[in-house]
Amino acid sequence: MSFDGLFTRAMTKELIDTLKGGRINKIQQPYKNEIILVVRANGRNHRLLLSAHPSYARVQLTNEAHENPSEPPMFCMLLRKHLEGYILEDVHQIGLDRIIVFEVKGRNEIGDTSYKQLIVEIMGRHSNITLVDKSRNIILDSVKHVSYAVNSHRAILPGQEYILPPSQDKMNPFEADKDDLLRKIDFNSGRVDKQLVASFAGISPLFAKEVIHQAGLINRTTVPNAFQHLIDSLKEHSIRPAITAGEQKESFYLLPLQHIKGGSREFNSLSEMLDRFYFGKAERDRVKQQSNDLERFIVNEKEKNEKKIEKLKRTLHEAENADKHQLYGELITANIYAIQKGMKEAEVINYYDENGGAVTIQLDPQKTPSENAQKYFTRYQKAKNAVIAVKEQIKKAEEEASYFDSLLQQVETASTRDIAEIREELVEGGYIRERQKRGSKKQQNLKPVLDRYTSTDGTEILVGKNNKQNDYLTNKLAARDEIWLHTKDIPGSHVVIRSKEPAENTILEAASLAAYFSKARNSSSVPVDFTQVRHVKKPSGAKPGFVIYDHQQTVYVTPDEETVLSLKQSL
Repeated sequence: MSFDGLFTRAMTKELIDTLKGGRINKIQQPYKNEIILVVRANGRNHRLLLSAHPSYARVQLTNEAHENPSEPPMFCMLLRKHLEGYILEDVHQIGLDRIIVFEVKGRNEIGDTSYKQLIVEIMGRHSNITLVDKSRNIILDSVKHVSYAVNSHRAILPGQEYILPPSQDKMNPFEADKDDLLRKIDFNSGRVDKQLVASFAGISPLFAKEVIHQAGLINRTTVPNAFQHLIDSLKEHSIRPAITAGEQKESFYLLPLQHIKGGSREFNSLSEMLDRFYFGKAERDRVKQQSNDLERFIVNEKEKNEKKIEKLKRTLHEAENADKHQLYGELITANIYAIQKGMKEAEVINYYDENGGAVTIQLDPQKTPSENAQKYFTRYQKAKNAVIAVKEQIKKAEEEASYFDSLLQQVETASTRDIAEIREELVEGGYIRERQKRGSKKQQNLKPVLDRYTSTDGTEILVGKNNKQNDYLTNKLAARDEIWLHTKDIPGSHVVIRSKEPAENTILEAASLAAYFSKARNSSSVPVDFTQVRHVKKPSGAKPGFVIYDHQQTVYVTPDEETVLSLKQSL
């Protein structure tokens, strides 16, 4: 648990320093459990993310772009009614609990001064965001409704009194000294780190393990000293936000974690660190929920075509060995004088064999020698014609398998919007049926939204993450003399540098994006071709996203998520 009470305290301080006195100008609800407040403070706009996600609940400032639904949810509309234009007067934490309260002040519809509280409870799957009328302490609404049937202590429902979660009655570590710790901890009764968590408010197992690690030998002197040293640093807000990479997972905290064996990367702020840590995590969860059926269909179609190719190749092998039918027909004709109707087989000399060996030919006793010869000639002709047809079927099946392989790669790197476009493409291709929700209107002719990046020298780079985006980017949007990139012989995104003569470093950065958004994301030294858009052509009748190109050059890059993050354009 990285986002513990101590972390919440530090985040509250960061939010106060940045947002206090700011005006709430815009409110968005891009996802079911997440709210974005755009707050104008200190001469600039700040995006405040409030998340009640069951796995990624948090509060932070963010530079990440989020897609908004075409119609705002009811909770978002209520927040806009009560909070837009209001002043954020204060931000405070409830004790050392993971609860942050945003105090706002404004004027209601009739012009009277109104005070509201937006309360974020960070409690795993029980996380919530609640709007409260401060003067009456009445809940106006919440992102999740909780009845007394679910929680006997309190209900989170409109019209109910807001009640804080039950207090755990633990000691505040900032008010404790070494003697208090010695009274709380029994060094002869089990793990000391667990006792620290059970005795002091706001402390997570992650922090407790760090105390034990820094103490070294566990005794009545080292543990209190290590505990006091860390708490004193945090009390003065002396923090070094860092992500520490362990063997199996990454962890973030207020300082580099020495008890985790692995490298640490420090950040300038808690919010910057959280943007990096959560980059794509919640999005991938949402995509997985929306694309399970789609991914299953794509995998099945890919495997079906691969099996079809194997079967057709066996058929082709048999057809290509059909010359023996022609041989048998010719040998029967050459020996027609020695073969009689009613014979089941005939042993004749093979004139095409240098050694003059004999060959036994099976005959139909109901047919004359001439009819038996014609039977073998007919088989030969059918096999010869089958070779052409089977080769055509193999080519088509290989194109289908390659197409679904590219779709599978696109699903792996897709956003929720990308998934909708992939589904639409399959509907248009006749692979699946459209599943339009009742009462919803289909939006027509909307231009695909591309991912935008900026190179270190300021050049814009565009990335298409599915076939609709790739076709739009390469065939409609990009200018003929701009630079186009794609992984060599590997399914992946189309990438365009919006420049006629980009710098070498810009080409390498764009190539890194092409490699990252490809099937070779986890590989090293990935070959990426680049050429002018004028040399990229879409063959007539080709599958969506398929192109051919020439005049290319090739660079080799290793995909790196840090590069992608550094180039990503923020809103």
